[in-house]
This record gives sequence, C-alpha cells and structure tokens, in this order.
Amino acid sequence: MTRHALISGASIGGPALAHELNARGWRTTIVERFPRLRDEGQNIDVRGAGRVVLRRMGLEQAALDTGTTEVGLRIVGEQGRTVAEFPAGENDIDGPTAELEILRGELARLLYERTAERTDYRFEEQIRDLDDHGDHVTATLASGERIDADLVVVAEGTRSRTRELVVPGAEMTEVGLVIAYLTIPRTPEDDRWWNWYHTERTLGVSLRPDNLGTTRAMLSFMTDVRGLERLDRDDQVMILRRTFADAGWVAPRVLDALDDDAPMYLDAVAQVRLPRWSTGRRVLLGDAAWATGPFGTGTTLALTAAHVLAGELERTPDHRVALARYEEVMRPFVAKAQDVKLSTIRLVNPQSRAALAVNQTVFKVAAGLQHRFGGLAARLFRPPADQVDLPDYPLPTVRPAASVG
Repeated sequence: MTRHALISGASIGGPALAHELNARGWRTTIVERFPRLRDEGQNIDVRGAGRVVLRRMGLEQAALDTGTTEVGLRIVGEQGRTVAEFPAGENDIDGPTAELEILRGELARLLYERTAERTDYRFEEQIRDLDDHGDHVTATLASGERIDADLVVVAEGTRSRTRELVVPGAEMTEVGLVIAYLTIPRTPEDDRWWNWYHTERTLGVSLRPDNLGTTRAMLSFMTDVRGLERLDRDDQVMILRRTFADAGWVAPRVLDALDDDAPMYLDAVAQVRLPRWSTGRRVLLGDAAWATGPFGTGTTLALTAAHVLAGELERTPDHRVALARYEEVMRPFVAKAQDVKLSTIRLVNPQSRAALAVNQTVFKVAAGLQHRFGGLAARLFRPPADQVDLPDYPLPTVRPAASVG
C-alpha cells in the first residue's frame, strides 16, 4: 500500500522531503499558506552535507547553473572604500560566499519543478488541527477539508504556526538581530561582490548580486524591541527610515527603493530549541524544529534533514524507529550549528565607534591571514556544514507514483 505524507511548508525543506519520499514510492501533499511560491529573500549557500544531498537528488548542477554569480565578500567603509576582501571559497565549506550560492526563491523553484508532477501542492491552505489515531493522522485544513496521512511533517519557519500541534512549548531565544531583505533595481555601480557596510549603533547595509538582473539589499540592526516582524509593512518601513536615516553609504538608495514598493520582508532572528522533534506520526523538520540563528546553516540543515528522514523511513516500516533514528542522526549537527556565541554577533554588529574600529581591524587581519592559515577567517565564516555523519541512503529505483489529480 502506498504511504502518504502531508507536509506543511513549500520553501526548501518541504519540497526536498517530497522529492525524497516520491523517489521511495510515497504519495505526498504539500500545503502552503501563501498563494504562490515566494521569490522574495536573500542569497543562501549550500555546503557540506547539503551539497551532497543535492548531488544525490540530481539537482547539484541545476543549482550551480542558477547561482547568483557572487564572487566573495567585501567589507566596506565610508564611501564604499574596501576594508577587507574574502573571495568565494574554492570548495563547498570555506569562505563567507560558498561555491554554491543561490537565491532562496530559485532553489525553491527548482525543487517545486522537480516535484510538481508527483506532489499535490495546495497553496493558500494550512493545517488547523491534527488528530493522531495511532495508525494514521487526520489533518483538518483551514478550508475545512480533512486529509488522512501516514505521516504529517511540519517543515515551516522559525515562527511556525503549526509547531504547537506537533511538539508544544518551543523554547525560542531572540538573538536581538533584525534584518530587512529587499530586492532593488541594479545600477551600473553594482558588482558581483557581496558588499557589506557597518557603522556604529549596530547598523549594517549589504548589497549582493543575483542572477535575475536585480540587487539584493539587507538592512540589519540590533534591538531589544520584540515583535517588529509582526508589524505591517508601513510600520516596518517607518522604523527602517528612522533607524537608517543617517547610516551612510548606500542606505539612502535602499530606503528610496521602498517608495517604489520594492519587495521586502523583515525578520527578527531567533533560535528554536525543543526536547524532541516528533510525537506519534507527527514530526518537525527545518527551522520549525531547530532554527539556528544568524550564521546561515538553515538550508544545508533542511536539505540534510529531508534526506535523512526519507532514508530512515525507507529502512523500516516502523515510524517510531525511523523518527528516533532521524533525530539521532540530526541532533549533533543541529547542536553544532546552534553554538553561536553572543560575542561573535556583537563583533559583526558594532555598537560604538571604538567597536567599529575593532570590527574593521579584525576583518583586515582575517583577510590577511586567510590564504596562509585560515584560522581566524574560518572561525568567523565557516559554518559546521561538514560536521554531520551523513549515512548512505541508497536511492531505490524510482517507483511509479500516482499522478496528482
């Protein structure tokens, strides 16, 4: 009998899991509360185990071909003068810019296109309730429809609305870092570097290239105020204007783009910790289970977790054994990824002019040592993407699955 998985979330983790389950003979349904795939967002990198997973999926070359063309990170000061440069890594581990750098929306599109024929996508839909009967789960959707599944997977973001139906009482640690992501018109002055500018009061402005003819901008700052991500766009824009009014460099250009309704979303960075990731036939995957915070391992973790979960479900018909093994494999990787020191966050988000001077000195030293030793640069920029013991999950011969509809 064909097993059925209901997955909530159509970003990276959900479609990746659908891909892996489809290849193992499962039927999959994905619900997504937004009306379409979301193409807003930032550059993401895929490293280490995540890169291996894309290779096993047969998507590595497509992801490389859809890369952002970013050539590295350049720390800049007033008037855009270069303080330090870190060229893109020559492997899938080193450097702030990975060899495989892609827009989140582009990777989501690749996964969607690979799974759309065999996965039932339900946009503008979400799970309202779950009833675990032991041998299956019944999900009640916002539309009132009820769907039976052998497994329900919540592959949503840090502030998942469905997590409580799987494992309630998540411990969420607010880092205090707020980032607004914008897509703005490209100008002749924009190059293929990730140009990152900081000034005092923890204000940061970034410009990054994409492969779509636009530029991705980020405005970041530290704050003790909570809930900014829940405000409507007008209020968020007002806060950004007041905060970055005298920030310098290209901040006025980024703020001006808001007048033209530039695509933008604002996120307050947080970490999520849970004592377990599953209950019965319900399981969490991705940021809903373990959001790691500000240093970019989310995509690699989501891809790896999708591969591990599907692989363990293939190994045994007992979902309890499979889910326990999934957590056993992923826990050490997640723990390393969440080991983010507050001192590092403060270093890259200086509060005062003196702290800014230290910030720039550290980056200069790191840039000067990167080719000889790599130690300081690695500590600043190398996420633990290669620190997971990824089991070998041989992909079975793709079994025909029922067509959607």
